[in-house]
Amino acid sequence: MTAFPIKALIAASTLALMAGATTAAHAGGFYLQDLSAKQAGNAYSGAVSAQGADALWWNPAAIAGSTTKELSFGAAYIAPKGNVDDAGTIIVRPGQAPASVGGNPSAKNPISNGVLPNGSFSMPLNDRVAIGVTVTAPFSFETNYDADSWARYDADKTRLTTVDIQPVVAFTVNDWLSLGVGLNAEYTKATLNNALPNLSPLLPDGAQTLEGDGWNYGYTIGAQAHHDKVTVGLSYKSAIKHELSGDLTISGLLGPIAGSNGTVSNLKADFSTPSQTMLGVTLQATDKLALHAQVISFGWSEFDYITITGSVNQAIPEDYRDTVSLAIGGDYVLNDKWTVRAGIQSDQTPTRDGHRDARVPDADRIDYAVGTSYQVTPSFAIDAAFTYVAFDKSALSTTTAAYAGTAVQTPIIVKGTLNDASASVFSIGGHFTF
Repeated sequence: MTAFPIKALIAASTLALMAGATTAAHAGGFYLQDLSAKQAGNAYSGAVSAQGADALWWNPAAIAGSTTKELSFGAAYIAPKGNVDDAGTIIVRPGQAPASVGGNPSAKNPISNGVLPNGSFSMPLNDRVAIGVTVTAPFSFETNYDADSWARYDADKTRLTTVDIQPVVAFTVNDWLSLGVGLNAEYTKATLNNALPNLSPLLPDGAQTLEGDGWNYGYTIGAQAHHDKVTVGLSYKSAIKHELSGDLTISGLLGPIAGSNGTVSNLKADFSTPSQTMLGVTLQATDKLALHAQVISFGWSEFDYITITGSVNQAIPEDYRDTVSLAIGGDYVLNDKWTVRAGIQSDQTPTRDGHRDARVPDADRIDYAVGTSYQVTPSFAIDAAFTYVAFDKSALSTTTAAYAGTAVQTPIIVKGTLNDASASVFSIGGHFTF
């Protein structure tokens, strides 16, 4: 029998892999907000209205009016838990009746633990202008389903790493208004694996691996207004149109599709990450107590399609929805050494029912946070925080197809549930002034 061309496989396989490349972090969608140990302590309720280098990711105006150099650094250890369970996933091989996909029906803790580092630096140029830079990894994660998992055709192993470098300049306009602007230079690298079904259920699975990377750019603008005991922060982080270039390798296919084994290079995938519009208020209620509230509107609908070019020209709809996160919290100064914090945040998932798969076991969630800072010396402080993330139960339901558009098109109708999901986040860091 004649082998089917590898282009036919890429049309489905590459699209499915690239969709997963951007959508499996423990935060809303694929955004990881764990970028400051100090801001984590109040559930990021005061991030956009905070002042200091550690708040630069959220608002470049945060360093306006600074009189000293500041170095902030830290890391978050993220430990997600949860079960991704089969609820009747079926596969329809050519000429055969629909059948169970088989495999282990329960995947325990498929999203891997990880460490997320961050660092920021700022310095004043004069009494009105300050410059700074923050380096973060806001979209990094790793998932690992077992080779015999029920989800193996939908999601196997995934590794996504981003490095975002954001240089900023901030201006003190007058005694109550500060402005800032930053450039976001973002490097993204993805390695993704999936199983491929052979045409007979008696044969072992094949496999596909996609590797890609690329540099892409966006911007952040922000402002802070100060009046007596109230600070209002407002910022906008642009969407970033990503273009990843990479190679797809297919192996282990047998029989009439064996000729599709091999590697195809110079594929490109285009997609957009969401914009963020952030508004926050800090009230200095007393000399010791500061209260915060913050809302973030995510433009997730910008993640509407993934477009593939190169050997094929295809597009896959993602159909994400815009979302809102809300947070409230506070800081309390115990004495000249200790400050304590707490906060709560609610965050929506941008994934829609009917479009949620095993690589994206996402759900609405609530974050509960506590934190502290200890002033070791007049110029050095240690920050620490703990966040517990409680996820709602959610349904996984989507339809994909291996070898789409060919005579051996093999639909896979995914039905599953995310159960007992949570995450524990331990953050620690420090900041110097000099």
